[in-house]
Amino acid sequence: MRETFIATTTAILDEDPRTALVLADISADRFAEVQRRHPDRVLNVGIREQLMAGVGGGLALTGMRPYLHSYAPFLIDRAYEQIKLDFAHQDVGAVLVSIGASYDAAAEGYTHQSPGDVALLDTLDGWTVHVPGHPDEVAAVLRAAAGHDDRVYVRLSTQENSHPHLGGGLHVLRRGGPLVVAVGPMLDPVLEATLDLDVTVAYTGTPRPLDTAGLRSAMRGDEIVIVEPYAKGTSAHLVSEALSGLPHRSLHLGVGRAEVRRYGSRHDHARAHGLDPAGLRRSIKAFLGS
Repeated sequence: MRETFIATTTAILDEDPRTALVLADISADRFAEVQRRHPDRVLNVGIREQLMAGVGGGLALTGMRPYLHSYAPFLIDRAYEQIKLDFAHQDVGAVLVSIGASYDAAAEGYTHQSPGDVALLDTLDGWTVHVPGHPDEVAAVLRAAAGHDDRVYVRLSTQENSHPHLGGGLHVLRRGGPLVVAVGPMLDPVLEATLDLDVTVAYTGTPRPLDTAGLRSAMRGDEIVIVEPYAKGTSAHLVSEALSGLPHRSLHLGVGRAEVRRYGSRHDHARAHGLDPAGLRRSIKAFLGS
């Protein structure tokens, strides 16, 4: 996904003089060539993520379309106040593109982990959030974001599904009983976990805005499971609003609040949070009483 982001953003910078890229050292070497071609629109502010957000906000106020990029905890957690003030408060847009996801860089320690990034953006108005599940889904959302001035967050990961599913909204991939919704790269683990279970499986790579109509239409019975690759329960309030008036019970699976203090790999962390196929299967079966 990171390679697709670099190639696509490089092409957008070459094609569209309105676009700009603001970096804080991360991936700067990969954009060296396009920076030489467009030194006024490819800016590396060094390890100053708050400044990166401020510069991006300033560019947006001039009518530019800024793309900002770093690890999720540096881009969102560390620069949250600047995102709140320099984009939301000023009512201007940008495209924030992160890597690292919740724990892709588990070996680097908790400084490089951000299970709470989407929950933080949920405190602000007007953000579209893309969580691609496959590299082939990345280019389309980046190119679409260049054509407007809205606030967009693109959350990239090294975890990916075996097949892409293009387009926004909720995609129903298998019909059966209770609804299980997989967000982004959680689809393959969900499909494996529910292989022989009588459930409906749906996928979305764009959890914000939530596809309310699609969610209501996909419901089978009164039980729903949401599996997200970030903090557990992040979408609970939106699911509750979407299903208002429909009797339902829900299970929200995601990254737990307890910090996994042993470094390990992303696979180890997924297992510890119950987000591997075996853990998901246990939780879903227990919830459904099967």
